[in-house]
Amino acid sequence: MIVGGPQVRPIGEGRPWTFYALGGLFGAYLLFLYGPMAVIYVLSFQGENGGVTFPMVGVSTVWFQDIVKPGQMANIPVSFGRSIGLAALVACITVVFAVAAGLGFRRRFPGSGVVFYMAVASLVMPGLLVGFGIGLGFQFLGLQTSLFTSALGAQLTWTLPFGLFAMFAVVNRFNRAWEEAATDLGASAWQRLRFVTLPILLPGILGVGMGALTLSYDEYARTTLTIGPLNTLPLEIYALISSATSPTLFAIGTLTTGVSFAILATTLVLVFRMQRRRSLALPEMS
Repeated sequence: MIVGGPQVRPIGEGRPWTFYALGGLFGAYLLFLYGPMAVIYVLSFQGENGGVTFPMVGVSTVWFQDIVKPGQMANIPVSFGRSIGLAALVACITVVFAVAAGLGFRRRFPGSGVVFYMAVASLVMPGLLVGFGIGLGFQFLGLQTSLFTSALGAQLTWTLPFGLFAMFAVVNRFNRAWEEAATDLGASAWQRLRFVTLPILLPGILGVGMGALTLSYDEYARTTLTIGPLNTLPLEIYALISSATSPTLFAIGTLTTGVSFAILATTLVLVFRMQRRRSLALPEMS
């Protein structure tokens, strides 16, 4: 008998009932998570005379055309551009601060615990209260709320803590022997950072950027009281829901979800290519 070897279930022995119970629970979770999304995708192709419920009355793409048709109640293309621009800036700032914090927290320093908890404290505050506080602060200082000032700061209170958590996990798995080897070969601190540390951490850095981009892209609560006169896409959609209901809403949801999945797929492809290139380079280095 081999101690610690793989456990092989005898032929004919069934699985315990807990396996099927947990499997059914997981299936219900997937249905609850993706069922409403599937309904939106299907109803976005509702016929021209159809409504927002089943049964389908034909199939068409007319509701997608309504999104960009002039004279619509909501200006979806413009608000989409604002959301993407703001999300890209939020992602860049989040990546810079998260990487710097992840590298800085590799060594303990006086007050590191206080700094960490202060950085992530905004997660325990309701988003509306955070936005309300930022809006009041700008009003008290006599400043005008706008897209790239107050709204940017409000969204950073949401993306930075998640970026920090993700970056800490990435840095904790980093093998510092690579840096030590570079130092032994005469590399300076900047050369170690540029040619060793950052390339190895790059897949995780891309993940932090992608997470910040998607969090900012669909953020509503922290933005609604800090955006000023211009709407982002979530605010424009909410205004459209409160004023009119049509399958155009489903078409917007399908397109925005497609953008999110495209960002996710692009990031995963880049990470896979980096890891594959690294795995091919390791035999050559050895």
